[in-house]
Amino acid sequence: MTDYSEEQRNELEALESIYPDSFTVLSENPTTFTITVTSEAGENGETVQTTLKFTYREKYPDETPLYEIVSQENLDDNDVTDIIKLLEQQVEENLGMVMIFTLVSAVQEKLNEIVDQIKTRREEEKKQKEREAEEEEKQRFHGTPVTIENFLNWKAKFDAELLEIKRKKMKEEEQAGKNKLSGKQLFEMDHNLDTSDIQFLEE
Repeated sequence: MTDYSEEQRNELEALESIYPDSFTVLSENPTTFTITVTSEAGENGETVQTTLKFTYREKYPDETPLYEIVSQENLDDNDVTDIIKLLEQQVEENLGMVMIFTLVSAVQEKLNEIVDQIKTRREEEKKQKEREAEEEEKQRFHGTPVTIENFLNWKAKFDAELLEIKRKKMKEEEQAGKNKLSGKQLFEMDHNLDTSDIQFLEE
């Protein structure tokens, strides 16, 4: 018969000696502990880190341990999801054997990959920003490309504006027309007008 508590005790001792600085026991019944996993430093000295919390079930390792990510640094949501998936897969593959070291090692590897990806991601983001800036610049120089649709829209607006200008002009002319005096009115206002033509002829 398997002595589960013996196996669990032995594993705990081993983990404590492997991870002296990052291993912390939180409770003894059930046995719960955390291990903080940090990646190797990336190109600019950046690291990613996560703290994993494990709880032994009564019949571990024949039962899966409970596990969760309790904190993380510099990881985005996708990275966290990937780590959880990786843990699920490793737990299934190692059922029946003490597995915490295997799980932590797999996460350690994943974090190192993520640090390498951060460099690639940054380069990608930089390229993306440059592309967007180029596009904006092009838009500024090209203006709006002419399509049948936007030409017709423009023409309709232009025609409406032209019509409005014509209307205004006609109104103004009408107004001016009302103020124009007829020949008879001019004649009645100034009696010299009847002689002015004769004067021209005489000259």
